[in-house]
Amino acid sequence: MTVLTIATKPYDDQKPGTSGLRKKVPVFQQPNYAENFIQSVFDSLEGFQGKTLVLGGDGRYYNREVIQKVLKIAAANGFGRVMVGRGGILSTPAASHLIRKYEAFGGLILSASHNPGGPKEDFGIKYNIGNGGPAPEKITEAIFARSKVIDRYLILDAGDADIDEIGEKKLGNMTVEVIDPVADYAEMMEQLFDFEAIRVLLESGFALRFDAMHAVTGPYAKEIFERRLGAPEGSVVNSVPLPDFGGHHPDPNLVYAKDLYDLMMSDKAPDFGAASDGDGDRNLIIGRGLFITPSDSLAMLAANAHLAPGYRQGLKGIARSMPTSGAADRVAEKLGIGIYETPTGWKFFGNLLDADMATICGEESAGTGSNHVREKDGLWAVLLWLNILAARRESVKDIAVKHWQTYGRNYYSRHDYEEVETNAANRLMTDLRDKLASLPGTSFGNLTVAKADDFAYHDPVDHSVSEHQGIRVLFEGGSRVVFRLSGTGTSGATIRVYIERFEPDPARHDLDTQEALADLIRAAHEIAPIKAYTGRDRPSVIT
Repeated sequence: MTVLTIATKPYDDQKPGTSGLRKKVPVFQQPNYAENFIQSVFDSLEGFQGKTLVLGGDGRYYNREVIQKVLKIAAANGFGRVMVGRGGILSTPAASHLIRKYEAFGGLILSASHNPGGPKEDFGIKYNIGNGGPAPEKITEAIFARSKVIDRYLILDAGDADIDEIGEKKLGNMTVEVIDPVADYAEMMEQLFDFEAIRVLLESGFALRFDAMHAVTGPYAKEIFERRLGAPEGSVVNSVPLPDFGGHHPDPNLVYAKDLYDLMMSDKAPDFGAASDGDGDRNLIIGRGLFITPSDSLAMLAANAHLAPGYRQGLKGIARSMPTSGAADRVAEKLGIGIYETPTGWKFFGNLLDADMATICGEESAGTGSNHVREKDGLWAVLLWLNILAARRESVKDIAVKHWQTYGRNYYSRHDYEEVETNAANRLMTDLRDKLASLPGTSFGNLTVAKADDFAYHDPVDHSVSEHQGIRVLFEGGSRVVFRLSGTGTSGATIRVYIERFEPDPARHDLDTQEALADLIRAAHEIAPIKAYTGRDRPSVIT
């Protein structure tokens, strides 16, 4: 087989965001667009000749085609082996585990995470490094720099490889190993959690509903929940991964998983409801009659993690993204362990995990995980909840109420303004930064600003500095609002407004969240008049 050198011209829009390069499918289908980015990744790395690459994706539209491009370009560039999930399927946390377990050089994950799939929808490519985590900024910046000047890519002149039959085959001098995407991951979960205790819980009549949203976790959930743990068949719904996710948006929030939410709030609710997203790294947790916010879930999991075998020795620390509520901070304080506030993006947790400074990490955007991999992990969070429920033999609601009584409650919500005109969003943020210095001491109703800043993170491990990570407005008494532009969309800009109020009084722990935050929401719009800049008078999504 011949290695071809194909002349190409650069595209100027291949800058990876917080989780790789995400664009609409027709953008990736442009001549050499995917090939350019894949080659730019390999051109930015050193020392991978003869080494192993892990490869897979969430099964979305265009996944199989790009798998073949990666295989042929990897072979032409000198990789020795590529481990690929059967059918091109591999959840993001499972890919991270494979990189770590088999000491691979790195991995390419084909996904746009929680974004919709289909011929006109979203696609993405993300490179993960040898620790199993997303590439740090120094690598993504090098990839972008290379993509702006690339003039050729290397590709093997070969037919497509069979990725549907488990086993090894040759592609030029490179071995393609097609693997069961579920087996290694499920084995790791059995080591971390008390599967026998969960089985006993399920045998007692405890009912669960897991919505895989026709995304990647379907095969994982069927194997783990129904086959290994003995949940009744049908406990996992929407379990077959589809290229368009069944026409739905695979984001496990209260808007796109409304059917599950409505069930859990009804008189027919099972004991526990959960969902995951497109690539399996996010989670939704709902007890009978109570939604657990991701911020609260992080705090409650950290407070109870010692009940699972994998965390019996306790936690070294907790890390959370800056927009995530401070609920976990009070758990860390009580446990006497470190708490770390990082920018949004799982890659920022990698150094803390590798340095054994943190054990459990979480983001308000429905991502929770631990040091078992270097990605957030939706099924891991669900299994830890089940392990806690099996150990405590209390309902989700009872566990939540007791947690709030102990630590206080952080009322918390995120208001998203999606696909806003990019220049308008940037003007809003620029003007907001310009008035930060004048905000302290200013009052909005009964709220007085104590501090306002543009969050910068100083990494305690490698001492790198990441600036402009979101604007924080902190009020006296512990409440706050945060404004941030998201890097996970594929068109326009998304303005995220995070609103948080700390309530220590147990008598005020059963308020409606939006009502509890009403004064802060009004203050947020006075501080940053989104309608005046964008024309939007209400959020696209409230979570």
